Amino acid sequence: MKKMLLLVLISLLVGNLYAQDDEKLQISGSVDTYYKYDFSKYKTEDGSSNIPTYFANEQNSISLGMINLIAQKKVGKASFVGDLSFGPRGQNAGLLSGSIPNSEDGNSFHIQNLYVNYQFTDQFSMTAGYMGTFIGYEIISPTGNFNYSTSYLFSSGPFQNAGIKAKYAFNDKVGLMVGLFNDWNVYQDFNGVSDFGAQLSLAPVEGLNAYLNFLTGYPSGTIYDLTTSYEMASGLKLGLNAADYSASNDAGGYSGGALYVQQAFSETVSLGVRGEYFKRKDVMEDAVNVEGAKTLAFTLSANVHAGPLTLIPEVRFDNNSDSAFFDSSNAATKNASQFSLAAVYAF
Repeated sequence: MKKMLLLVLISLLVGNLYAQDDEKLQISGSVDTYYKYDFSKYKTEDGSSNIPTYFANEQNSISLGMINLIAQKKVGKASFVGDLSFGPRGQNAGLLSGSIPNSEDGNSFHIQNLYVNYQFTDQFSMTAGYMGTFIGYEIISPTGNFNYSTSYLFSSGPFQNAGIKAKYAFNDKVGLMVGLFNDWNVYQDFNGVSDFGAQLSLAPVEGLNAYLNFLTGYPSGTIYDLTTSYEMASGLKLGLNAADYSASNDAGGYSGGALYVQQAFSETVSLGVRGEYFKRKDVMEDAVNVEGAKTLAFTLSANVHAGPLTLIPEVRFDNNSDSAFFDSSNAATKNASQFSLAAVYAF
């Protein structure tokens, strides 16, 4: 009887393993390219222009974004994600390409995500590795953003967090994540695991999601971040991102907010605007208080879908209190404006 029971258990186990092995590896990703024109015609020696956010920096050029390749698989309760990018978009928004962007000896390879996950129960899971940050509204991949150029809040980072985190869903409306992380955007932390992060997720009503984020450590600094989105049945989507960051040793920081309004007119065409206020914090230099610059930015974008291909025509207007931009004669000015047309293919 015992032998028969043992044989049944082995058969069930082997059958379960074969069933798990039959699960296929999933491959997905995107490819993007763009054209950008700065209305001031200002252009630096490396081809860049005004508005120093990611992406769409090159003046009057048809330029590359990146090819993004994502591999993922789940077997039982264990899963992994490997996310690689090749091209300037992934390189310039991550600090781990091993080279200086636009340099002759540079490479354009970057790991966006590389982590493993174990789902202990339907409510509790743990993840370890190198992960896209939980801070902020926008992400590196163009398929995750409505606008092609990014906000100042996104461009200020962080982009990735290496570490280990635990997530618990109390119910379908409330969840909590806590984790220990390296410094921002590094695979290896030579100072030791130094950052603590947490995220409280809320979904009080259908269509509304809110995330309260916190990340602190030395020398990275401390950031408080709020991200919300509300999708209505009419195709209207509202989003908000607000953040306050303080660098270590009173070395400044920033605060600001971005409001997103997007309307889908059909399955093919959507229109969206992003309005942002961004301020650098005051710093002391040689016992003198230096006031941080303020920036107002307005971005109008359309998304035109043709199957997996999305065209994103976009106009953007920025105003900086410190005259941080330049006109065609290289004179400082407070205003900058640009047009871009991006093509993003998702697979």
